[in-house]
This record gives sequence, C-alpha cells and structure tokens, in this order.
Amino acid sequence: MRYLDNAASSWPKPPSVMEAMMNSMNESTAGPGRGSHSMSLKTSRVVFDARKNAAKLFGVRNPNDIAFTMNTTMSLNLAINGFVREGDHVVCTMIEHNSVRRPLEHLKRTRNVSVTYVPADTHGNIQVADVTAAIRPETTLCVVAHSSNLLGTIVDVPGIGALCRSKGVRLLVDAAQSAGILPIHVDQMGIDMLAFPGHKGLMGPQGTGGLYIHPELELEPLLYGGTGSQSEEIDQPRVRPDRYEAGTHNTVGLAGLSAGIKFVLEQTVEEIYKKEWALTQRLMEGLGLIEGIHVLGPKIGQAKTGIVAFNVKNVDSSEIAFILDQSFEIAVRSGYHCTPLSHESIGTLEQGAVRASVGFYTTIEDIDALIDAVKDIAANYA
Repeated sequence: MRYLDNAASSWPKPPSVMEAMMNSMNESTAGPGRGSHSMSLKTSRVVFDARKNAAKLFGVRNPNDIAFTMNTTMSLNLAINGFVREGDHVVCTMIEHNSVRRPLEHLKRTRNVSVTYVPADTHGNIQVADVTAAIRPETTLCVVAHSSNLLGTIVDVPGIGALCRSKGVRLLVDAAQSAGILPIHVDQMGIDMLAFPGHKGLMGPQGTGGLYIHPELELEPLLYGGTGSQSEEIDQPRVRPDRYEAGTHNTVGLAGLSAGIKFVLEQTVEEIYKKEWALTQRLMEGLGLIEGIHVLGPKIGQAKTGIVAFNVKNVDSSEIAFILDQSFEIAVRSGYHCTPLSHESIGTLEQGAVRASVGFYTTIEDIDALIDAVKDIAANYA
C-alpha cells in the first residue's frame, strides 16, 4: 500500500520508535511515580525523558509544564474545559476541528459561554484583523489551529499571539497538524497552551499526546484520581504535572513518543518541512494538470503543511477514496475530516473532500502513483 494519510496518523514509524517501545515493554513497565523500587524509578525516567524532549522541541522552559494525555482531543478538552468559566467569551476560527468546536458548543449550553467564529477565506486563511474585531472586553480565550487539517493552510500564530497578549487574552493553539513539522516556540509565539499529538508529526504511537500549560495558568483537571503524590489529600495535588495526569501513564507509548521526538530533533523541523513541502508541490502540480480536478486550499508556491485536498468533478469524495484504496492500493482519507466549518467556508459541505497527506517517509513514487491513479479515475467520469 502507498500510504498518504499522514495527517490522520504518520506511518511508518522510525525504527528507533519501535525499538524504544519494545525496550520499555521488556525493561520498564512498572508504575511510574508509584514505587521506590528500581523498575519503577526506571519507568519514571522514561516518562521524564519524553517530557524533556517535548519541552526542548517546543521551547518550554520547565518540562513539568507539559501534561501528557491520550491525544490532541483530550488535550484540547483539558484546556478548554479547565480554563473557560461561566459567562466567558471565546474566539476561535472557522477552520477548527470538532475537538475545539464541540467542547465550545457544550460550554455554550452548560456555562453560558459565548463563542465567535472568525471567518476564513476560500483558501482557509485567517486574518489577524478579523481576530482583532472578534475580541470583546469579556473575551478570555482565543483558540486557533496552527494548520488546517483540511487544507494545510498555516495560520499566523505569532501575529495572533502578539494580539492576544496586548489584549490580555490567553491563546490556545491546536498543533495537531504542525507539531514536528513547523517550528514552534511557545514564548516567542505568545502561546499560553499548546495541544499536540504524539502519533502524527512527532512520529510516536497512537494514544499519546500532551498539553503545554503556561506556568501562570491554573486549569481545572479533566480527570481526578491517583497520582502517586500527595495521596493523603482529598483533592488533586497542585503540583505539576501530577495535577493533570491522574492514573497510570501509557509508559510504553511515551517511550515511543520520546524516541519519535528525538528523531524529529535530529532531522530538524526545518528539513522535515522542506521535504514535505516539495512533495506537496509536486502533487499539487500533477493534480492541477488533470481535467476535472479541483485542488483546494493554498495555491502552488504558497506556504502550507503536507496536506492536499481535492475533488474529482462532482463525485462524492468517499467514492474516490474507495476506488483509490480498492483499485490502486493508495490510502487517503475522504469526507468532512471532522471540520464541517472548514467545508462550510470553502463550499464543499455536500461533497466533502479527498485528502492526501504526505509524511517523512513519503516518496516521489508515492506522489506520482496517486497522480496517475487520479488521472485514470477522472477519465472514467468524463
């Protein structure tokens, strides 16, 4: 199979990730922070190494300001539900994932929270001026996706971060499609909370992710339970990261995540982006030459992450993805990609979109195979 669904989960993983997970399974699967015996201490070091590596990648000064979660969705829920209070106003954008939209809509119903969705143009671009216009005196939080998971559009996070700091508004960034692919420095970009996945650009396994929380912020925990610290207290401990990490860690997964981040640090996000961008441009150019193909999002030559969304004439996107899988053994994704607001913005709410997404291990042969396959499919719908 030619795998072009890296925006959902990167594959394959570096050999070092699988090796680290196997070593953890064999040597360090005791409860981290739950015992004083040697295996428990070794397991704790595995977890802390993952925290240190994530902190290094994102420019976080104190690794304990990163709380590990199961995925970006859990991180976003922790950030949104833990920060937003009764009567607050929140600004987000029309390119957000349902992992942002649904928690916010829930708070509208349950906490009298108001939400303003900043419009996006037909290429998924968000203007800082529109974010400025959306901020009110009662605005406490702004939520933005660093990169659209439908179009690959890159949002001006530094510009929005500077705006939010000038207005006293906290900024939560969804880095599901940018962590490990675009440079991220939380202080320099004005980011107060950063939600990231382990299983995409960071090259780790599924079931891993995290949330950076600015040291000045105190969130209400999403989960309550055992932490291995301050067990005599009736409430969750205040110390980080224990306050936000109830229950036993996915230690094997975090061992893999740690190795994945090391891999990214060695390759550098700049080189990873450069490689993926070149493949993305080749795909866009090839698809653009096929009659009846509509390529969505930023145009050729414009900055974007490794996502290329397209449609074949007026054919349902799920049908195209099915043919690519069954007849050509090419894995892509179709449908709404959990972001109906984006489809509403670009006019594809009925058809959805076929999404091909490149990764570190994508080859030129993979790209050309997809172009040839789409050419054949489009000819059959002439």
